Amino acid sequence: MDGQRRRAMAARWLWPLLLGIAGLGGVLQVHGQVDNLGFINLDCGLPESAAGYVDGVTKLRFTSDAGFIDAGTNYNMSSEYITPTMGRSWHNVRSFGGGAGTRSCYTLQSLVAGLKYLIRAKFWYGNYDGLDRAPVFDLHVGVNYWTTVNISNANTPVIYEIIAVVPGESVQVCLVNTGSGTPFISALDLRPLKNGLYPMANATQGLVLHTRANFGRDDGVILRYPNDPHDRFWIPMSKRAEWTEVSTAKKVQNIDDDSFDAPSAVMQTAITPVNSSSPVVFSWDAEPSANNPDPGYICILHFSELQPLPVNAVRQFYVTLNGQLWLGKGFTPQYLYTNAVFSSFPNNGHHQYNVSLNATANSTLPPILNALEIFSVLPTTGITTATQDVSAIAAIRGKYQVKKNWMGDPCVPKNFAWKGLGCSYAVSSPPSVTGLNLSSSGLSGNLSSSFAGLKGLQYLDLSRNNLTGSIPDTFLQLSSLTLLDLTDNLLSGSIPPGLVKRTQDGSLTLRYGNNPNLCSSGNYCQPPQKKRGSMVAVYVVVPIVAVLVILLLSVLLFCMRRRRQGRTSGNIKQLDEVSIMGHNSLRLDNRRFTYSELEAITNGFERVIGKGGFGKVYHGSLEDGTQVAVKLRSESSDQGEQEFLAEAQTLAKIHHKNLVSLIGYCKDMKYMALVYEYMSEGALDEHLRGKDNTMRTLTWRQRLRISLESAQGLEYLHKGCNPPLVHRDVKTSNILLNANLEAKIADFGLLKAFKSKSDTHVSTARVVGTLGYLDPEYHGTFQLTNKSDVFSFGVVLLELVTGQRHILSDPEPTSIVQWVRQRLARGNIEDVVDARMRGDHDVNSVWKIADTALKCTAQRPGERPTMTDVVAVLHECLELEAAHDNVNAGFYTPGSGGSLNDYGQYNSGMSTDLSHRSTAYEQGHLGSVSILSTGPAVR
Repeated sequence: MDGQRRRAMAARWLWPLLLGIAGLGGVLQVHGQVDNLGFINLDCGLPESAAGYVDGVTKLRFTSDAGFIDAGTNYNMSSEYITPTMGRSWHNVRSFGGGAGTRSCYTLQSLVAGLKYLIRAKFWYGNYDGLDRAPVFDLHVGVNYWTTVNISNANTPVIYEIIAVVPGESVQVCLVNTGSGTPFISALDLRPLKNGLYPMANATQGLVLHTRANFGRDDGVILRYPNDPHDRFWIPMSKRAEWTEVSTAKKVQNIDDDSFDAPSAVMQTAITPVNSSSPVVFSWDAEPSANNPDPGYICILHFSELQPLPVNAVRQFYVTLNGQLWLGKGFTPQYLYTNAVFSSFPNNGHHQYNVSLNATANSTLPPILNALEIFSVLPTTGITTATQDVSAIAAIRGKYQVKKNWMGDPCVPKNFAWKGLGCSYAVSSPPSVTGLNLSSSGLSGNLSSSFAGLKGLQYLDLSRNNLTGSIPDTFLQLSSLTLLDLTDNLLSGSIPPGLVKRTQDGSLTLRYGNNPNLCSSGNYCQPPQKKRGSMVAVYVVVPIVAVLVILLLSVLLFCMRRRRQGRTSGNIKQLDEVSIMGHNSLRLDNRRFTYSELEAITNGFERVIGKGGFGKVYHGSLEDGTQVAVKLRSESSDQGEQEFLAEAQTLAKIHHKNLVSLIGYCKDMKYMALVYEYMSEGALDEHLRGKDNTMRTLTWRQRLRISLESAQGLEYLHKGCNPPLVHRDVKTSNILLNANLEAKIADFGLLKAFKSKSDTHVSTARVVGTLGYLDPEYHGTFQLTNKSDVFSFGVVLLELVTGQRHILSDPEPTSIVQWVRQRLARGNIEDVVDARMRGDHDVNSVWKIADTALKCTAQRPGERPTMTDVVAVLHECLELEAAHDNVNAGFYTPGSGGSLNDYGQYNSGMSTDLSHRSTAYEQGHLGSVSILSTGPAVR
């Protein structure tokens, strides 16, 4: 049976159930964003003036969507489609006219950043526009594509559902006109979920619902809130010809730290095969699309034993997927407790997926199945516009009530960038606003200080508006601004001198014509002259000032002469007691070398073993045979004396087994050098990239140990030093290896110290570091935290997993973070693993490291782990690797809260997601699982 026929059958089968899914209810005068459950229930198209109401079935409060979107027109469904049993929220829609490419977005606010939410969008065309032509359009959640809304006919309601992590305090649901009809929506729901639920949904992927079935019910009741506190829709499913229904009136408990919290009302019913020797089988077809040509699927099977079994009775069964054994051994459900067997990672590459539950040889009873969920995986790796820019442009929009269809993310996706905005799309940092054209936009009032929040702004056109007041000094903060057009406004006062100066040096083009009360220089800006008698004071004061200036210059010359004499004395104490980076009066107790001694120990600087921004590094040997590395500052180096002193004093003060040790230093006239322990195996990047053909590929276990030792070094800087230190240049070329491949962090020239342990950040005058490793938040705000090192270390972890460079040519320059996110969203870790390891790795530890790396490289610092957290994960992964040879090909099993259990490890099964296209979920979209090929398709 093809998918279209199955969906048509499903529509006919579930239609009566869905008519009342949001039943009629009493009127309640309530308007609000989030109710006391954290739910948002929007009746889209309900007039703003209309009172909210309580749904008669769920007792949930619905309100108008008018306060959540600035676009659209309200319509009522055609009367011939309205029935007495139809839920009230279906009666009307909000429609969004406009041409192809138009994006209209709901903003759901007052959320908890980093929390998981279930978002549900409902559509019932009902020929509201009289065209009798159901549209096709796209849905986005935030900046990420969600699904394509494809409505089969006017009388078929369709529901799409997704579980996703919301990165901020709001989320936007956008309808996009793709040129195949006008987008519309009937209702929009949001439900908060505990972060422990659905562990497969994370910052990089969401779960789009394909199917959610409640087995063993044929009463046509869709279970949802209040039976399910999370208000999931559980579609009844039974086939009496093939399945025997089993039920209990007793409560079915959830185990501790349950990952899915299946409601008792769902788990109280189940099915077993009529023929006890037969398996329970079901299947679904893959549904590729242009946006997701090879979708991955995650399947969750919910089990509970509902009958007290006799002493000798055994219910045990295998689970197979497409003929492959899914669990390593037989599974036995617990009596009146929920269990779940599920795949942690998506399964793709198949046209059809077939699941079978087969009794084991020891089993005396047939398999049992209570409920089922199937999701497809949605990548949520789209990078949003820089946070600071979003806040600034939102404030500007609010102040001036800009009417330009400014909805959704300002810069992303590129083809939906806000009208009048220019954006830059750098490889290693979030998009930022570089241009803003609000000419002839009807702006009034004073110039907002929020413009200064757009730090990367290069041009700003505010001409031909009704702006009043003066030009604020905050415009001087726009250091990248090259064009400012204020022509034809009502501005007054003087142009700030700093802006005038920038126009004079040619760095800024300033246009301010036709502002009658605005002046830049000349007599017009000067206060009225005082009477002639006041000049007497000038005649007296000027000679006195001249004498004082002469005396001051004499004192300065004397001081400069004394200072020059002090420099020629050659006293190293000035070097030793420099106050730098919060460390006062640090003395270098290490050996001090002369330049001639360095020449001797390096044999005339014969062998170069490295090169960096400071200069070249030479191999040397001390008198006792100790091998050393001599880092000699080049005269052409970009790094100056301050960086040299920083590294010298830092290494003299801090000591850790995973930090390179300082042996001595040289400050001999113009020559400056550091002498530190020799790391014979060089830098990590050389091993990952292969400096020469003879170098062996690092094994996965070696990579894990290197990452752990490096992480311990960074953890020491962050936690073991007082005040805490930030390295600022963590990268694979600054991780050195000794003969035993032990890793140590090197190169401390950019180190920065906090003033105290209580400080949350350090502000810097400029951003330093290496492109591709730079924390995007630091890059945008100049505020440095230890999470900046965490971001860089996340990039290092990705390099260890993939063997790739931090910036790839793919074919355009692409950050390794983006590259990995895009590929892991497909669900196959082998798409990114370094092929040179030849598969000799525990797939679970690789997944864990990749996931940790992506958490480290989250856009917002607050979402990143600490280095202490990272060290703990790396320890766990080394333990997994050590047990690699003794573990079954893994599975991730029920109610374990993400930990391993008797069935092994993480499973490479199907993929989990929520929300997809239409069929039988609320009579339109709970999945496309065909149970054997008979009966309705569940969607």
